Amino acid sequence: MISVPQAEQIIQSCKKNYGATAIPLLASIGRVLAEDIIADRDLPPYHRVSMDGIAIRFVDYEKGNRVFKIAGVIGAGEASMVSLAENACFDIMTGAALPASVDTIIPYEHLEISDGLARITLDKVRQGQNIHVQGSDKKQGDLLMRSGRIVGAAEISVAASVGKAQLMVKKLPRVAIFSSGNELVDVTTTPLPYQIRRSNSYSIHATLQHYGINATMLHLPDQLDVIMQEIKQAIANFDVVLLSGGISMGKFDYIPKALEAVGVTQHFHKVKQRPGKPFWFGTFGEQGVVFALPGNPVSTYLCLLRYALPWLEASLGYPQRPPRYAVLDSDVYFEPALQYFLPVKLQQNAQAVLRAFPWKNNGSGDYASLLEADGFLELPADKSEFLAGEIFPVYRFS
Repeated sequence: MISVPQAEQIIQSCKKNYGATAIPLLASIGRVLAEDIIADRDLPPYHRVSMDGIAIRFVDYEKGNRVFKIAGVIGAGEASMVSLAENACFDIMTGAALPASVDTIIPYEHLEISDGLARITLDKVRQGQNIHVQGSDKKQGDLLMRSGRIVGAAEISVAASVGKAQLMVKKLPRVAIFSSGNELVDVTTTPLPYQIRRSNSYSIHATLQHYGINATMLHLPDQLDVIMQEIKQAIANFDVVLLSGGISMGKFDYIPKALEAVGVTQHFHKVKQRPGKPFWFGTFGEQGVVFALPGNPVSTYLCLLRYALPWLEASLGYPQRPPRYAVLDSDVYFEPALQYFLPVKLQQNAQAVLRAFPWKNNGSGDYASLLEADGFLELPADKSEFLAGEIFPVYRFS
């Protein structure tokens, strides 16, 4: 067996690059940007009026004039009027382009308007007020977004503003998810007393959907020849293969043998951890990786969260997440010399301290317990007593 840090280092050393692809702007949400986005014009592209009101020449106000004749109305999206007589103004709307002949905006709430005249009631006016100056945000040619950002609503808005109907994003790997075992039946089937419905593959699939990956789900019976044939096809057609179950020491745990037989290179099998000790990892070809996860649901989810997802994010160029920590709320004792991933309920107090409350479960088969817990607290293998107030890394479910 190898340690958790060793397993992490080996997996991260096998990160891949699946290239980039152009997709429609609105389909890019949640994806990793694979191009720099440059301003194609100044932002804002003109002197933009930022409040509804009147536009005046400050020099007229400075001379003592407080009543201005309204010379015309300018709305957003209209070509600006150029000339303006002395002591006159434009009635102007938010978003409109400021005419060159004026330089100050007085909002409606500081005006009295009647008979085509606007009287300023504000005691103090500042030249250039309420104007969003051309290029004050960014200049044409400036870098707006660097490759590697996660595309969210703000990124969509900026990309749309520079005319990007399509974005280059990191290409997603082709993923196959295998459940295994004769005891597993489809979710639509009524199980016999000695059967259970498949659930691990659904939780893996659901998790990958957050990254935009629509994985293919398959099932393996406990037959070596069938397992070998299915895995051989999978490594020919997919970049990532995730298997659940069939990797421990049982007589029907054929998957490690099948992986070796079809040419997948084993990097390790078994990690000094609980849950998830039988975890297996390997690679194939130039770009392929295999995560063979233990079949118990809590073990499956822990290995997915702790190893497979960080590998995926590194391969897709996600910004590196800073480690998260929580304070253990009560004493915990764990005797085996294994890294222990303790299910916890998380709560942040008024001092912004994240506290981890141990959450009881009935072992790695108790998947229902994950409904109430919020994450795993990682307790090191070099001690057996963990005291309230100590700080440890935490891996949140969401």
